[in-house]
Order: sequence, then C-alpha cells, then structure tokens
Amino acid sequence: MQKTIYSFAIIRSRGIIDAMRFQPIIVAGWKDSGPGHWQTRWEHCLPHAQRVQQPDWETPDPAVWTATVAAYVDAAACPVLLIAHSLGCLAAVNLPVPLRAKVAGALLVAPADVEQPGMPGCLRAFAPVPLHSLSFQSVVVTGDNDPYCRQERARQFAAAWGSRFEVIPQGGHVNADSGFGEWPQGLKLLSALRRRAIWRVAAPLPRVSPVPASVAAP
Repeated sequence: MQKTIYSFAIIRSRGIIDAMRFQPIIVAGWKDSGPGHWQTRWEHCLPHAQRVQQPDWETPDPAVWTATVAAYVDAAACPVLLIAHSLGCLAAVNLPVPLRAKVAGALLVAPADVEQPGMPGCLRAFAPVPLHSLSFQSVVVTGDNDPYCRQERARQFAAAWGSRFEVIPQGGHVNADSGFGEWPQGLKLLSALRRRAIWRVAAPLPRVSPVPASVAAP
C-alpha cells in the first residue's frame, strides 16, 4: 500500500510532470473513478488531459465503451497517451486496429479479469479479455492482492499485450480504497512511459532553406 504522499507542486519541481507532446486520455473503469481516485487527481494536473465520459457507468456495454474511447482517440490532434484503470483497460486495448496507430503509449492499471468466477454479469459481457499484441508502448500495473485480478493473470495479460509489468505489494485494486490518491509513483511510471513513447513518434522533416538566387541554376 502507498505510504508516502507528496504534493503535486513537489512532483512538478522534480520534473516528473513536464510539457507533454501527447494527448493524455483518462479511461476510468466500472462506475467511474471518484474524487479521491488518482485518475481524478491526475485529470486536474496533467496538461491538456481529457477524461472519457461513458454514457452508462452502471451497466457498461462493451461495444459502446470501446466506441466511446475510440471517438476520443480519433478526435485527438496529437499522439495519445491512454491512462486506463480496471475495466477501462479492456476498452483501451480493444481499440479498432486503424486507431491504434494514433496511440503512443498506454498505462494500464489494475486490469479487471472479467473471466474470473463471481464477476457481475455486466462485466462478464466484456469477456474474453483481448490478448492481442499492442503496437504501442505500454505498461501493466497490478497489486499482488487485487481481488479483481490475480497477479499471474495480470502477468499473462502483460505478456500477451507486450507490456512492461509492474507489481505493487499490497496494492489491492490500485484505487482510492487501497490508499492511492495522488499516487506519485504512478506519475513516475507515466513519465517513463512518455519518454519511451517519444521514440515511436515520427519527427517532423527538417526545414530546407531556399536556394539563394545568386547560386540558383539558370
């Protein structure tokens, strides 16, 4: 469980949150993320962050949820960084193939295993969990005692998606109830992901100075 909380001012002064060349898009899970959740805190501190607003948070429909996330990605004017939690991770990794090219990276926190026994029916509708390889940088973060996904199952997701894998001891579902508010360590993971994502974003072609008239061919 997270023990130390730092202010966002300190985090900014240490350069963890710097100017982004990307569009952060926050993808919450079932029933949305409340005011104490790290996603809500980040929404107000990350430059230009957008938060996906699903039409129905209580009875999610997988096709609608994925289409809603896809609409936000499609509307982005620059490469996207997806910041997803729980059920939102499944909507994020299930984007239509043409739109995945617009994603530079994804932070996938506490992905929900909708196939495990005892999950509500509305969540089981998201099964099977997509296990295709992702074409963008990604990291999966899980608590080693997450009630909604066993650690080995989360490791399986990360391996299938081609994601880096991070385990938080006693992290639970990595939400406000587990003690994760500002979650500065998560911001460090996001910053590292952003740096890796730079390498797959095509740089603009260099400008070529016009040839002076005195040396131009006749």
